[in-house]
Amino acid sequence: MIRFNYHQPGTPPATLTVPPKHSGKASTIRLIQYDGESVFEGLFENFEALMEKFDPEKVNWINIGGIGDLDLLQNFGERFKIHPLALEDVLNTTQRPKVELFPDHFFIISEMLYFEENGRLVFEQVSIFVGDGFVLTIQEEEGQDGFEHVRQRLRAGRGFVRKRGPDYLAYALLDGIVDEFFPVLEMIGDGIEELEELLLEKPTTSALRQLYESKRLLLQVRRAAWPQREVLNALIRDDTGRIHQETQVFLRDCYDHITQTIDIVESYRDLTAGLMELYLSSLGVRTNDIMRVLTVVSTIFIPLTFLAGVYGMNFSTKSPFNMPELHWEFGYIFFWVVSALIAGVTFYIVKKKRWL
Repeated sequence: MIRFNYHQPGTPPATLTVPPKHSGKASTIRLIQYDGESVFEGLFENFEALMEKFDPEKVNWINIGGIGDLDLLQNFGERFKIHPLALEDVLNTTQRPKVELFPDHFFIISEMLYFEENGRLVFEQVSIFVGDGFVLTIQEEEGQDGFEHVRQRLRAGRGFVRKRGPDYLAYALLDGIVDEFFPVLEMIGDGIEELEELLLEKPTTSALRQLYESKRLLLQVRRAAWPQREVLNALIRDDTGRIHQETQVFLRDCYDHITQTIDIVESYRDLTAGLMELYLSSLGVRTNDIMRVLTVVSTIFIPLTFLAGVYGMNFSTKSPFNMPELHWEFGYIFFWVVSALIAGVTFYIVKKKRWL
C-alpha cells in the first residue's frame, strides 16, 4: 500500500515531530571535508564537536544517518538557516521528491531504493541541503545508503568531485541515487521473466499473486522516479548561479538516466498488463482443454450408458417382444464386445477430426 504520514488536523505549520518508528533512535554524524589537495573524514558524537571542525573555506559534506534526534536537526536548522517548513519536510518521510530554493541554500528531497537481505524493497527518503561551502544530507535510516562510491572517489581523488564545489557533490549524490534504480529494476525484470514462463506452463493463483506484487512494486518505483526527473530538470534550468554550468552538463546526463529508468518502468508495466491477459488466456485455454476431454469422455460413454440402461430394465421374458438376449449363452460377452466396438469407433472419429 502507499505509505504516508500526516499531522493531526489543526496542527500548526512547521510543527516538528519525529515519526513513531524513528522515535528514540540515535543519529550518526559523519563529515567529509575536502578541497583539491586534501580530504578529511570523521565521525562525531555531537553537533558542537562537528562545528569545531567545520571549515567554510572547504567543501563540507555532513551526513546525518537517522532522523530520531530532533534536537540535532534543530541545531543544524539554526546553524545553516534552514526554514522550519523544510525541517518539517525532512521529518515527513513520505514527501514527494522535489527541489525548493531558499535564500541561503537549495533544498532537495529524493527517494533512494534498495533491497534488504530478506528481499524486501525499501524506499528511503533522502534530504539534501546545498549551500555555500556545505552539503548537508539527512537520511531516513542509518547504515544503508548509495553514497559509498562517492566517498571512495573523494578518498582516492578520482573524477571531478574534489575539484568542484558543493553543487557538483550534490550532483554526484543524486547520480548515485538514480543509479540505484537500475539494479532494482533488473531484479524486478528477472522476476517478470520467470512469471512469464510460469504463466505459460501453469497459470496458478500463486503466480497471479506474484504478478500483482510486481505491478505494485513498479507503481512504487514509478512514484519515486517521475518526480525525480522534475527535480533534475529544475536544477538544470537553475538561473540563480548556485548550480554552475559545468555541473548542469552532468545533471543533464543524470536526467537522461532517470528518463531511461522511467522508460524501463513503463515497459515493465505494459509487460505485466500483457501477462495479466496471458494469465486469463492460458486459464481459458486450460479450461477449454479440460472441457474438451470431459466432452469426449462423455461422448464415448453416452451410447454405452444407453445400452447398459436398456439391458438393465429386466422385463419379463415370457413375451416374445421382450429381450431374448437375456437367455443367450454368450449374451454377456456379446454386450461387452458391442460396447467396446462402439467406444473404439467413437474414439477413432474423435481423433480423426482432431477434437482431442
